[in-house]
Amino acid sequence: MKIDWAALGSVFGVSLVVTVALVALFTLGIMGLSRHERAAAQGGSATLAVSGAYACFAACTAAVAYGISLIVA
Repeated sequence: MKIDWAALGSVFGVSLVVTVALVALFTLGIMGLSRHERAAAQGGSATLAVSGAYACFAACTAAVAYGISLIVA
């Protein structure tokens, strides 16, 4: 049995980058929602923060759905 170490390293690198990117997107979404809550508590409006948060969550959902479709197909 021969292991293709270059391909294994490539898969590891891509999965690491995608994982870090998804965690960062989800974190940005959480931060956007917390900014909205903080602005609402102070009597302001943060509609841009909520829009950005929903966009981040949508991107996370799309990436997870794409990954599932790659696995199932």
